[in-house]
Amino acid sequence: MKIAFQTAMALCLMAASSFAAAANYTLWINGRGGGGTIGNYNSFTYWGPSTTAAGVNKKAVNWDGKSSIASQSGKIRDALDCFCTGGNWCYVATHSAGDLIFGYTLANYGGSARLKKNASPGSTGVCGNTDGSSQTGWNIKWVRVASGAGGGSELADAGSWALTEDLVKDLKTATARAMYNHNTTRNVWFYMYAGAKGTAYSGILPGQDDEAIAYHSSGGVAGSAGGSYCNPSDWLCNDLTLGTAANEGGTAKWSYHSVSFRDDGEAYNHYANGNWAGIVGVVRNAVVNSAL
Repeated sequence: MKIAFQTAMALCLMAASSFAAAANYTLWINGRGGGGTIGNYNSFTYWGPSTTAAGVNKKAVNWDGKSSIASQSGKIRDALDCFCTGGNWCYVATHSAGDLIFGYTLANYGGSARLKKNASPGSTGVCGNTDGSSQTGWNIKWVRVASGAGGGSELADAGSWALTEDLVKDLKTATARAMYNHNTTRNVWFYMYAGAKGTAYSGILPGQDDEAIAYHSSGGVAGSAGGSYCNPSDWLCNDLTLGTAANEGGTAKWSYHSVSFRDDGEAYNHYANGNWAGIVGVVRNAVVNSAL
């Protein structure tokens, strides 16, 4: 009887220990240009001061921001394995091409077997296994997307960015939209934040834009090519609607994509400027208020 009681107590303590070890993390996935140290989840150079509040247990998921999406996806998988398996859950925030690489990773690998990791990364950003067991995909609560480039950019189409850069080739609108099934999100919601403080030189971008990404992409509009979408005050093109509703003119958004913020005041541009600025700042505020 005594041995049985001791065994039961040991199992309870083990369960309690496992529960206590579980944590939530906020992953920030950079866009084009990179800047943070790859493998160092505390390197927030791309975003701004690391002392700035940016969600519970924030981690910078750094990739080089210039190579092809396919070649860099492993960096994203390493982070998701580290912090979003076992008892741990993740909130995810992306910017620009970070949307493209995360969407690609989730669609193509989110249904695969992932070994449960211990959230203690080595110098290369890879974590150790826990008990050797695996799970299907990752534990992700939601994704908040600052000026998402999942639908590509006409700046890449026109050669406004260096076409010798493999990422720029991937950012062409037709290429980005055909790269993976954007409707396959593993039932994870993508909350889209669309900036509209464009400039004269971004006139090549259709409809409203933030100098780099047009509303058709930052608003998660479905289809094989980009279209022209605007704020309700602009009569020259169809409105990008909030939420999941079809846009004016009837075009749909990708499944599990919802527009949380549309820059009706045309106040936010594309760039974080090393200080959590622009549309990134809007997403940061949303993350701080909702990632617990």
